[in-house]
Amino acid sequence: MVVSVEAASNAIQASQGKWGLISYITEAVIILLITVLLLQLRFSSFLPRVGSVILANSWAILGAFAFESSKKVVGTKKSEAAQGAILEPETPSLDWEAGRRETRARYRAKINQILGICPDEEVRGLLVREAFEVNSRGYEIFTKSWVLESGTPKASICLCHGYGDTCTFFFERIARTLAFRGFAVFAMDYVGFGMSAGLHGYIPKFDLLVEDVIEHYSSVKENEEFSNLPQFVLGESMGGAVALKAHLRAPTLFDGAVLVAPMCKIAAEMYPPWYLIEALKLMAKVIPKAKLVPSGDIAEIGFRDLEKRAQAMQNMIAYAGKPRLGTALSLLQATDEIEKDLCKISLPLLILHGAADRVTDPAVSKALYEKACTSDKTLRLYESAWHAVLQGEPDEMFDQAIDDIVRWLDTRSVQHQ
Repeated sequence: MVVSVEAASNAIQASQGKWGLISYITEAVIILLITVLLLQLRFSSFLPRVGSVILANSWAILGAFAFESSKKVVGTKKSEAAQGAILEPETPSLDWEAGRRETRARYRAKINQILGICPDEEVRGLLVREAFEVNSRGYEIFTKSWVLESGTPKASICLCHGYGDTCTFFFERIARTLAFRGFAVFAMDYVGFGMSAGLHGYIPKFDLLVEDVIEHYSSVKENEEFSNLPQFVLGESMGGAVALKAHLRAPTLFDGAVLVAPMCKIAAEMYPPWYLIEALKLMAKVIPKAKLVPSGDIAEIGFRDLEKRAQAMQNMIAYAGKPRLGTALSLLQATDEIEKDLCKISLPLLILHGAADRVTDPAVSKALYEKACTSDKTLRLYESAWHAVLQGEPDEMFDQAIDDIVRWLDTRSVQHQ
């Protein structure tokens, strides 16, 4: 699933009123939290015991008000319920990689059945490889590639998945389609996502994730088999933010970027007030891994096709819980940093966005298009399309978007020769 809760705004905004996910009453509770935390920091020798009691009670109040603030955040998410309906009672916890890997292995045939695709080994004409690689930070990263059995690829494409997604599941269809159109396709799960190591759904610092992506896709470019090919990056939603930050950090790594509903800026009218941001910062320092950020089901407003929406909710190893506090803060900070650097984006760009997207505002893609300093940039807005342009739209929209991507990539690949 794409996602951009993934849009950091969704991760900390409210479900009612101007800011989306946190009600006005909850905001008042957060102000109380800030006050207590500041008092504890300033007068820790006088009020440690009293402050701790108030703080603990405030968390209980915050949880209660967040629960009551909207039907969108009450109870189990539909995506969690859909996962639970498929998973057996003895299925291991998905919090850590061992459980996610065991779950994927156990339900792999079921996943293929849900998606209506054949197993990797039965895909004729493609070499599909999966591997685990230990990166320089000591984390075991899950990687996957799709390459034609014969012939030289036109270019390599590196995939960056979204917040509630993995490099398998829906990406299988995207990757196979692009591979059959003549491209070598590569993907990886970020630390904490899919089958890579790390706490599920936890991003302590966005730049660490970006560094991992640069490291892995640099190794692809250094591979003798693909070193002479142009290398492009395709990022969806949060993956768009990853791709942009990777370009800013390593400007020569990619020869162009395809960004689908990228998470690169929060619209001014949706930006949280300063005190909510400060509250998030304070709370993230205390309990960064806590799943306390209210959120709705992005599949409900991100996937227009009902059948694909139901499929998205059954991605067994995708993160479907409430965002962790540290993750929400990392996403917010990442969008702030990218927004300031939009004018430094210098690589060729193809930006695709659904005109009816309610997850990431199409105006954000327009801002990227206008501010990027590259002269080679294209923006395509698909009328009536929602957020998940490549995953949650009817087949005809998927085909149109793939055709647009392939034509754009073909032109840049020829120019690179």
